[in-house]
Amino acid sequence: MSDRAVALHAVAASAPAVAPVQRPRPRVGFDASSWQDLVGALVAGVSGAALLLVFAPLGITFGKLSGGIGVAIIAYLIFVVVYGAVTWLRSDGVGVANALFTVLSTSAAVLVVTALVSIVGWTLWKGHAALVHSNFYTQDMAKAGPNSNLKVGGMAHALVGTVWMISIALVISAPLGLVTAVYLSETKSRFSRMVRTLVDAMTALPTILAGLFIYAFWILELGNEQSGLAAALALSIMMLPYIVRSADLVLRLVPGNLREASAALGAPRWRTTRTVVLPTARSGLATSVILGIARGIGEASPVLLTAGFSTFMNTNPTKGPMVSLPILALNLIGSPNNNLKARGFATAAFLLLVVLVLFVSARLIAGRSAGEVSPRKRSQLMRASARDAQRIADSQQMATAVAAEATP
Repeated sequence: MSDRAVALHAVAASAPAVAPVQRPRPRVGFDASSWQDLVGALVAGVSGAALLLVFAPLGITFGKLSGGIGVAIIAYLIFVVVYGAVTWLRSDGVGVANALFTVLSTSAAVLVVTALVSIVGWTLWKGHAALVHSNFYTQDMAKAGPNSNLKVGGMAHALVGTVWMISIALVISAPLGLVTAVYLSETKSRFSRMVRTLVDAMTALPTILAGLFIYAFWILELGNEQSGLAAALALSIMMLPYIVRSADLVLRLVPGNLREASAALGAPRWRTTRTVVLPTARSGLATSVILGIARGIGEASPVLLTAGFSTFMNTNPTKGPMVSLPILALNLIGSPNNNLKARGFATAAFLLLVVLVLFVSARLIAGRSAGEVSPRKRSQLMRASARDAQRIADSQQMATAVAAEATP
């Protein structure tokens, strides 16, 4: 190597390394300039759709997209195109993709929330005339005829029937589902894989098949009558796979080092599961049970074939037909009488509110992470720790006193 090459190599080696230019990652969301672009693109979309509506009949130009829905779709498409073009003037391809994805995901979320609020609001509005009467919650439909006003009759018999059906189904499906979830989570065998595949297949089956099975086996084959117990059996079959899947997912989220620490201390697997895994996943398991209840309380197809229909109060789930809230709402809404329709929509609105309360409760319970305790449980643990610390201090003082007395 020549002297010039050696010198150039030495200079290159001694030169400070140039750090690569790091481009900031695009933010997900909207800043002040993005909001201006959004408002401008929205105005452009509405104006473009209005111009098309004025100068070109939408019924001819856009075929089936005529009317308000067609105008909204065209305005949204123009809005997305204009917003993407405006973003392109200020950013590169990555920024444009980020902005468009943010707009599309936000639009999808707004659409879902709007649909949910519209369904709940429309149902409440259609049934508010019956919801304001106290007899709707305390009476059945035995004395309510087609021409009876809304001050006579209610859904009390359907509410009692739903409580009986869900209670019996929960007694059957919750223990069996939680035990199955523990088995799937804590064991690794061919049979457990087969059981998991069967559970996944059961979640994909139509719920009417559970009602058909109970109707064919329990009612036709064994000769039992339509009752709340038969409907509860069908609901338990339908609720079981949902409880198993959600509980299995929760148990899988328990950190593995907790199991390893328990095994390192010499605890057998059953004790580890009982004292470590289950207490850690307690809130998630409760959430899975609540979700199973919410899934079963609104089902109509399994109950339609197994429980029958009645207009009177029946508190015995083993004898006689028993109606549930979904079946009562379905039957009343299909009636040509306006008062009966109002009672049907009121029943559907009450059922919607119950399901929303269950889902919100499940969300609040599931908001705690694995191992997180409630304030009440935290105070109990702190008091227990204080008692243990005092006991240890007393033991040390006693040992010190005994050692002092033994010293000559």
